[in-house]
Amino acid sequence: MIEELIIRTLCDTLPEEPADALFIFGQTEDNQESVFAVARQLLQQKRAKKLLFLNTGPISGYPGFESWEKALVNSGVGVELLEPVPPVPADTDILHTGIEAESLMAHALKQQYKHLIVTASPFQQPRAFMAAVTAALQSYPELHIYSHPGKALPWKEEVVHSQGKVQAARAGLIAGEMKRIRKYHEKGDLASVEDVIVYLNKRDTGYLSS
Repeated sequence: MIEELIIRTLCDTLPEEPADALFIFGQTEDNQESVFAVARQLLQQKRAKKLLFLNTGPISGYPGFESWEKALVNSGVGVELLEPVPPVPADTDILHTGIEAESLMAHALKQQYKHLIVTASPFQQPRAFMAAVTAALQSYPELHIYSHPGKALPWKEEVVHSQGKVQAARAGLIAGEMKRIRKYHEKGDLASVEDVIVYLNKRDTGYLSS
């Protein structure tokens, strides 16, 4: 079933109406243009009303909110479209996909958002989407989450990833992402592939709880 999930997260269908927001998962500087490009595209096409990302300083390879805000505004994104997501816990000294997903759910619930798009670099997108769904199933199961991968960047380029500690060609990071999916599910930190597919099927057939 992992093959189905990978394809569906990389080729998801977006809602016809603009989503309440697009959330971009934190990336290292090497990979940030992947999510920036999609953010600019979806905002320009009015597929999302707001752009969300974590409101922290530089941490775990993520350059931080102020750095991303400056880069996005300089590339033509209106500052009024940028919305900071408070980290949960507020005093976290580490950032990873699970913390980002839980922070996003807390913020989405507070704002009463109904439809969100989530974006990460393509090699990370399946796990990032699974993390978002995992967090939603725990605290906001009626939220409609859609998957849109970041722009593909050169696959054989050497980059830094995973909290700024892993260096490899982007193509070489795929295997590590698959291992993390298995590892985090076994630890209980990530919903099963089957549960995420059930979520997708309910979302697409109008059966999410409300």
